[in-house]
Amino acid sequence: MPDTNSSMSPTITSMIRLDHMHVLAAFHRYHAGSPWWRKRAIVNSACAALEIHAQLEEEVFYPALAGVLNEDETLGKSRPEHDEMRATINKLRATGPEDAAYDALFHELMREVMHHIADEETVLLPAAERALKSQLRPLGARMTRRRLQLVGERPREIAVNTAGTFPIATLLLGSLLVLGVTHCLPKSRKTRYGSKSI
Repeated sequence: MPDTNSSMSPTITSMIRLDHMHVLAAFHRYHAGSPWWRKRAIVNSACAALEIHAQLEEEVFYPALAGVLNEDETLGKSRPEHDEMRATINKLRATGPEDAAYDALFHELMREVMHHIADEETVLLPAAERALKSQLRPLGARMTRRRLQLVGERPREIAVNTAGTFPIATLLLGSLLVLGVTHCLPKSRKTRYGSKSI
């Protein structure tokens, strides 16, 4: 009997591509002339997303792929590239947006990540879609469960930095949420209980 959660889940390769798009969108929001608080929010948001993404790939995606690919060069260099990325993230966190090196470090991280994304999207993801066909959705479900655990370890940090990185989207989403909640709440006690005063 198929697992309904798995059959409803996006494929692991779709999820990885969405992660790539998310971090690239954050990269495009970074400008040297931005206020320090905006730079910090964008950097922190991108770094948290990259750390979670790398951990998910190392725990779920790479082991599954290693089981079907024989000593693939791109797969072999993926973990060391994650380690380089983590080293750059640590340097960024030890520096502040007021430091002249901050912009250069973030651009270095962008270059490392874009190179890594290019390798994954042109080599690893197509290979996974060929070799792991029937496992793509169950792996996606597993990645989703693990992502929820990792995000749950630092929800406030992620929410604050996402709001600073994508302020208009956050405002729109927050407004829609408030409208939805107010629409679902009872109109008033007077309407609800008739004209009786309480």
